[in-house]
Amino acid sequence: MRYTPPDPQLFVSNRGRLTGLLQPNSIVIVNANDVLPTNADGTIPLRANSDLFYLTGIEQEESLLLLCPDADDVKEREMLFVRESNPLLETWEGHKLSKDEARKLSGIDQVHWLSEFPKRFHRLMCESEHVYLNSNEHKRAVIEVETREARFVADCQRRYPLHDYQRLARLMHRLRIVKSPPEIEIIRKASEITEQGVRRVLRFVKPGVTETEIEAEFAHEFIRRNGNFAYPPIIATGGNACVLHYLENSAQCRAGELLLLDVAAGYANYNSDLTRTIPVSGRFTRRQRQVYNAVLRVFRRCVQGLVPGKRVKEWQKEAEQMIEKELVHLGLLTTRQIRQQNPANPAYRRYFMHGVGHPIGLDVHDVGFTTEPMQPGWVMTVEPGIYIREENLGVRLENTIVIGEESNIDLMSTIPLEADEIEAAMARRGR
Repeated sequence: MRYTPPDPQLFVSNRGRLTGLLQPNSIVIVNANDVLPTNADGTIPLRANSDLFYLTGIEQEESLLLLCPDADDVKEREMLFVRESNPLLETWEGHKLSKDEARKLSGIDQVHWLSEFPKRFHRLMCESEHVYLNSNEHKRAVIEVETREARFVADCQRRYPLHDYQRLARLMHRLRIVKSPPEIEIIRKASEITEQGVRRVLRFVKPGVTETEIEAEFAHEFIRRNGNFAYPPIIATGGNACVLHYLENSAQCRAGELLLLDVAAGYANYNSDLTRTIPVSGRFTRRQRQVYNAVLRVFRRCVQGLVPGKRVKEWQKEAEQMIEKELVHLGLLTTRQIRQQNPANPAYRRYFMHGVGHPIGLDVHDVGFTTEPMQPGWVMTVEPGIYIREENLGVRLENTIVIGEESNIDLMSTIPLEADEIEAAMARRGR
C-alpha cells in the first residue's frame, strides 16, 4: 500500500461500536468487493469494500470478516479470513497478506485462511439466531451487476432459510456518518494533498493549456504524495462548467474564460472533495467576479448553516433561497418571475439544480441517514453554484467541513478561496 496504515485501534473501536448495536446471539459477515472485469482478460483495480475497511483496515480481494460476539468459544467471536498465497500466485499478482500482517493491520488476533471459512461459519450459524448480512444501500446507487455480497446473501439464505436475517447496512450507516477523530485526521491528510494539487495548478493554468494537461498536474501532485483522485476529476473550461458531471477533460482553455476544477484527493481510502473556479487569464472580469462573489456569499452562509439538530433538507432549502436572492441581484431572475413560478419547478433551478452538499468519508457520497438531524462529527461538503449557459460560464465553490458542537472545522481553510487570493496565487505563474 502507498499510504501509512491507520492505527489498528481505529478498527478495533469501530468493531466494538458495531457489536454494541447487535441483538444477542448474532453473527455478522462482511465480504470484500469483487475484482471486476473490463474487456478480454482485463480487470479494474480493486476498490476496497468500504464497510470491510471500516471494520478491519483490510483491502485485499476475497477477504472476509466474521463477528459472533456471543460465540461459546472466545476465539471465534472475531475472525478474519484472507486468501492464502503460493509461489505461483505471487509470481503473477505479487505479495499477499500473511496472517501476521493481517493481524497488525486489523487488530484481529484470530486470522485464518479463506479455506477454513465454510466449516467455522457452519458451526457458528448453528449457534446463532440473528444473521446480519451486508448490501450496498444508497439512494443514488444503480446496481445492475450482482456483487460478491449479493451472492453470499443468496447462498446463505438458501442453506439456512430459518434464521432471522437483518440488514447490516442500517447499522453501518449509523456508525459511519459520525467520524471519529482518527478518521477526521485522515480526511485532513487527503485535504492537505488536495491543497498541494490546487496550488500547483494555480501556478500552471494559462490560456492555451488543455484540461487534459491540468488533470495531469493534479495527478502528479496527488500520486507523488501517496494519494489518489478521490473521484474522476472534473476540469471544465468555459461552457463545459455548466455540465455538472463533465468528465471529458480535453478542451483547450481560452483567454477570458473561467475554469471550474472539481478535483480532490483520497488517502488511505478516505476522501476529500473540493471545487474551485478560476480565471484562465489570471484575473476575473467584472461580471465573472460578480457571479463568483455571489456564490462565495452563499458558500460562507451555508458553512455557518451546518449546525447540529438541523435537517439536510432544511439546509438545502436555505441555500436555494439564498441562491434565488443572488440571482435577482445578478439580473438573472426578476421578482415577478419568482412570484409567478411553478412551485414544482422553481425559477432558480435554471441556474442551480443540485444539492448543496453531502456526507463524505470512505465514499465520496458517503452513507448515513441524511433524513435525520445533523450531528457533531458529520463531515459534509458545501458546494453551491450558479451556472449561466447563455454566458458560457459556471461557478461552483466547495470545501470539506466537519460539523462541531459549537463551531465547524473547514479542512480546506488554507486553500485560496477569495477572488483576490485566487488572482494573487495565479500571478506567481512561472516563478
